[in-house]
Amino acid sequence: MSSTSTRARQFDLIAFDWDGTLFDSTAIITRCIQAAVADVGGTVPSDKDASYVIGLGLMQALAHAAPDVPQEKYPLLGARYKHHYVLHQNDISLFEGVLPMLDALKAAGHLLAVATGKSRSGLNEALQAVELRGVFDGSRTADETAGKPHPLMLQELMAEFGVPPERVLMIGDTTHDLQLALNAGCASVGVSYGAHEPAAFEALQPRHVAHSVAELQAWLLAHA
Repeated sequence: MSSTSTRARQFDLIAFDWDGTLFDSTAIITRCIQAAVADVGGTVPSDKDASYVIGLGLMQALAHAAPDVPQEKYPLLGARYKHHYVLHQNDISLFEGVLPMLDALKAAGHLLAVATGKSRSGLNEALQAVELRGVFDGSRTADETAGKPHPLMLQELMAEFGVPPERVLMIGDTTHDLQLALNAGCASVGVSYGAHEPAAFEALQPRHVAHSVAELQAWLLAHA
């Protein structure tokens, strides 16, 4: 019998961010934000500034990335972002090793969830496109709860599955994800291969920072 099946679970529910954590989409999202801002006449943000907002709700992200765009142009800004994203959404794929990692965690008895700044329709399309339906036990998106780092996403997932905060682990590639976990009273793990530099993670007290999906899987199977 394997050690993963005999060890005691520390976390019953593991919640993953989507973009930059499971899905290799950071560069494309950054370019789509920049193109959308250019389309409406705003000052195009740098790669660093555009990638910083990944994980936030769409309009919150665009407003932060394009502070000189007037509020009345936000609907157009959002529409232009979606236009550019649709053109490239089929270029995006799961990071190598994600599916085996998720399968191993399910086999070890963990509930799996997604907590993302994507919209519900965007997440559903992504899950269908990569044949992930049925892998996750639950999910929450920014447009149906509250954007990160507000704790509502995790609070609703905890209520849905009856899992207390100390039995929940949030995994993400941004400070927004780790702050979400802190705000909800949950533990977190950061990944360094997504949108934010891991140097900013330390103040948010992640249990671990993984530098690859393989390292993330090894840590989770040993410690989660």
